[in-house]
Amino acid sequence: MSLPSTIIIKLGKFVWTTMWHQMMSQLAPRSESGAYIRPESEFRHDINDQPENPYKPESGRYALYVGIGCPWAHRTLVVRALKGLESVISLVWVRGEATEGGWMLETPQEGCRSLKDVYQLSQPGYEGRATVPVLWDKQTQTVVNNESADIIEILNREFNQWAQQPDLDLYSTSQKEQIDSLNERIYHTVNNGVYRCGFAQTQSAYEQACNELFLTLDDLEKRLTHHRYLCGETITLADVRLFTTLFRFDAVYYGLFKCNQRRIRDYQNLYGYLQDIYQLPGVSSTCDLEKVKQDYYSNLFPLNPGGIVPSGPDQQDLLLPHNREKITLSTVKE
Repeated sequence: MSLPSTIIIKLGKFVWTTMWHQMMSQLAPRSESGAYIRPESEFRHDINDQPENPYKPESGRYALYVGIGCPWAHRTLVVRALKGLESVISLVWVRGEATEGGWMLETPQEGCRSLKDVYQLSQPGYEGRATVPVLWDKQTQTVVNNESADIIEILNREFNQWAQQPDLDLYSTSQKEQIDSLNERIYHTVNNGVYRCGFAQTQSAYEQACNELFLTLDDLEKRLTHHRYLCGETITLADVRLFTTLFRFDAVYYGLFKCNQRRIRDYQNLYGYLQDIYQLPGVSSTCDLEKVKQDYYSNLFPLNPGGIVPSGPDQQDLLLPHNREKITLSTVKE
């Protein structure tokens, strides 16, 4: 069998490239240089006991709307598990549906079928992005917050009187400055960096994002030689934020998002660190690599038009011994 004629190849390339740019413009807003720009979250209310605040800490009042494939939503699940808030904050699961153009509720809630319906129930006429995670107030039927960085701080701070692990402080005052500094770099170059690689629409934008990503991973590998966790011997919100990206890296970002200079399992310390956090009580129950792959490879049509889902890697490898517990402050060499 011979290849298609030159004119058919050129026509096919033109049509596909044109359609790809059109779909990517809807999926991933870009700068003039072709770099991905992540839109800001729009709902940023807090939960606290301040007299003027309508959102008070209460057990059973709030729910998290989450999708298993989303790393930003996964952060909230990890903190909920680490703090022991399963009986305090309920879950509503959503699933990505490419044909529907967004997140659909697995079980209808409040008369809503899609996450967009939920946003519009909270704010009639809302036409913005309907993203997860969502911290939902069942009492007032409103979206309290849809920024994962805010939500994990709220979960760490405001429900300790009902938490099974109230003494676990993932964002202590003494470590706050260090956590914030790490979060700033890791967000731009790793958490969002993998998306900047995968959603780049020019070669130069991709190369810049990819180089920044692996420069940070290399630096974190060195840091974790003498730190069990990013800030020392105890896990913090900085670790939670990094973990959910690392968990997806080899299965999704390495191939689908072209982050293929190295796998996480090629880094001795980063991979052991990933295993360490995965094996903490409750964390593995928030992780389902097969569903994560289904979500990315099936729904991001512009990146994977054939819809074929890869068979590996094996999630069970994360249960192998890591020996990270042997790293203590006595080994730190600054």
